[in-house]
Amino acid sequence: MTASSNDLADERVVIHTDGACSGNPGPGGWGAVLEWRGHLRELNGGERETTNNRMELTAAIEALKALKRPSAVDIYTDSQYVRGGITGWIHNWRRNGWRTADRKPVKNADLWQALDELTRRHDVSWHWVRGHAGDERNERADELARAGVDAVRAAAEE
Repeated sequence: MTASSNDLADERVVIHTDGACSGNPGPGGWGAVLEWRGHLRELNGGERETTNNRMELTAAIEALKALKRPSAVDIYTDSQYVRGGITGWIHNWRRNGWRTADRKPVKNADLWQALDELTRRHDVSWHWVRGHAGDERNERADELARAGVDAVRAAAEE
């Protein structure tokens, strides 16, 4: 018996990620919505002093870390930085010892290296979605990221 295309689609993990920052740098948060076989899992967190780009990367990293076994994954991000970096720029960065074309250290190299390692464990397809354009899962990832910022702020006030 062969699997139908719908069965194969059900085997893919669909992830929507987002990052947020209040100030840049400043308190930041990240959020991810994972979907598999009709089940949803939401993740989020934050950091006291960070940047929006770091939170965008962290969302993708934490989502992939949450997978229990190698998986076929579709990641949707509204970050051109993340999508462009992981699908293009990273190849030269890796080859150049994590330096840019003008020999400067790659910003957020620690996170790029972690994401690079995680994507090697999975079959990941990267997709860009326009932020704040009504995509339900992207909007939810944004809410989770902003909740991460709020939690960091609340902890700082205690």
